[in-house]
Amino acid sequence: MKSLLFLVLISVCWAEPHPDNSSLEHERIIHIQENGPRLLVVAEQAKIFSHRGGNVTLPCKFYHEHTSTAGSGTHKIRVKWTKLTSDYLKEVDVFVAMGHHRKSYGSYQGRVFLRESSENDASLIITNIILEDYGRYKCEVIEGLEDDTAVVALNLEGVVFPYSPRLGRYNLNFHEAQQACLDQDSVIASFDQLYDAWRSGLDWCNAGWLSDGSVQYPITKPREPCGGRNTVPGVRNYGFWDKDKSRYDVFCFTSNFNGRFYYLIHPTKLTYDEAVQACLKDGAQIAKVGQIFAAWKLLGYDRCDAGWLADGSVRYPISRPRKRCSPNEAAVRFVGFPDKKHKLYGVYCFRAYN
Repeated sequence: MKSLLFLVLISVCWAEPHPDNSSLEHERIIHIQENGPRLLVVAEQAKIFSHRGGNVTLPCKFYHEHTSTAGSGTHKIRVKWTKLTSDYLKEVDVFVAMGHHRKSYGSYQGRVFLRESSENDASLIITNIILEDYGRYKCEVIEGLEDDTAVVALNLEGVVFPYSPRLGRYNLNFHEAQQACLDQDSVIASFDQLYDAWRSGLDWCNAGWLSDGSVQYPITKPREPCGGRNTVPGVRNYGFWDKDKSRYDVFCFTSNFNGRFYYLIHPTKLTYDEAVQACLKDGAQIAKVGQIFAAWKLLGYDRCDAGWLADGSVRYPISRPRKRCSPNEAAVRFVGFPDKKHKLYGVYCFRAYN
């Protein structure tokens, strides 16, 4: 009974080498702290909004319960930031700090550091945000035997768009879908991004891959070919499929860009190859599908002229619906994948800013 009582009273216990006998491998000083203040990690905001190319601070501070003290002073504070994945058993290392030591990982190298506005500030600053930075981040603070965590979501302003290649509907496995989005200046969308797009009115009857490996599609206007007329609006879920063998379309996500998107004024209509060269001659490149969607959604770009894009498709953006130019809705209108050698259209170009 005495042993049990003793264990209950001990809240913190750690060991360190005896200063006078550090060469003795097994000799330790045992520190006992009864009812010590518990380490707490707090995120002042659970969700932060930013955009591609911007800078953002993910808030995180640590305290000891019932005190204003940042740390006990006995142990060094270790701060670790990781990014959570759709598989919650896996995390991606972002940044680690302990004392004067700092280390960032992967695509975050050179872009992340601690704010350290006070001794208990573990907030992470991310600079030059890229599309892949979207997601949920975990701030973990470790002091001796104690640790605690807080989670912050980083959302990006942007647009979700459905994509299928020239081969037609349902021709991409998961890995090809990822690459298709990257090729169009975007990334494969998450469920949360698709859900937000559905709430904003996105209606699309073709199922597409999402970043977690699921296949889903958003319906705002139930109808027979899309789950039935009597079903409720929502994001339809096909579930998880074989990433190598199963083939669907894909939902991509893109954000704003650092450059100029424009329709090239040219005296004649162009074949695809002529369109590519015309943009190059104008000091630009032929625009990508993600760029026309970003210009339409985020900048309100409106043009009733169909033009070539980098993937060989022909589209045009309408933000002000009118007769003969998408009279019923604002949208990026899809003409198709015409014959590159014989069909003639205008062209949309993109010039990046340095």
